[in-house]
Amino acid sequence: MRLLKLMVFLFLLQGCAAQPATRLIDATQETVTKEVFDYYLYFPEAYGTQPDEKFPLLLFLHGGGEAGDSLVAIKRNGPPKLITEGKQFPFLILAPQNPHKKKWWNTVAVKQLLDTIVANNRVDTKRIYLTGLSRGGGAAWEMAVQYPDTFAALAVVCGMTPLPYAAWLDKNMPIWVFHGEEDKSIPISESETMVERLLSMGYDVKFTRYKGVGHNSWIQAYNTEELYDWFVRQSRND
Repeated sequence: MRLLKLMVFLFLLQGCAAQPATRLIDATQETVTKEVFDYYLYFPEAYGTQPDEKFPLLLFLHGGGEAGDSLVAIKRNGPPKLITEGKQFPFLILAPQNPHKKKWWNTVAVKQLLDTIVANNRVDTKRIYLTGLSRGGGAAWEMAVQYPDTFAALAVVCGMTPLPYAAWLDKNMPIWVFHGEEDKSIPISESETMVERLLSMGYDVKFTRYKGVGHNSWIQAYNTEELYDWFVRQSRND
């Protein structure tokens, strides 16, 4: 069944240039590291009407509550939720599901999935963006550390931070951090300390604090229209 879903997905991709409508495809892929991902892949409307153009891509990593084997859970928060509500984005959005409810994201496998999607679609490799919330926010920090030459911009919402490895981040990659001041699951001190460290080293960092907000700061963060305008302004200059 998983193989069938992937074959159908690849067939749909082949006909994508002829499809003018906004698309949200669900599919499955096994990575080289033997991790099996279900994922959503969103195509902007212009993808079907501009067959010679390459588009930016946003990689979205969900929180721990959406992990497991029910792909529909991803639609609870973040950009996938906004898509189901009718919002249109100017870039592709890749939203994989962590199949392990109790385990951390396999970020090496996520990168393999990302590379496959980029290779098989019209993606501008200088405009790949990364974002995540809660456990996915921590994984987003981790991926930005592991793959400093990949992402043009990073937005993290209430995620744990890899403070000892802050200097490994690409200094030319703009970063935007969001956190609720009343977060009891991942305290805002995680983001405060990381932002302070990065600013002291000359990184380009924005920090949005939400007074009176707990762990679900992703509601306000992903409803911030400026965030998506900020993403599309960023491009790697290698």
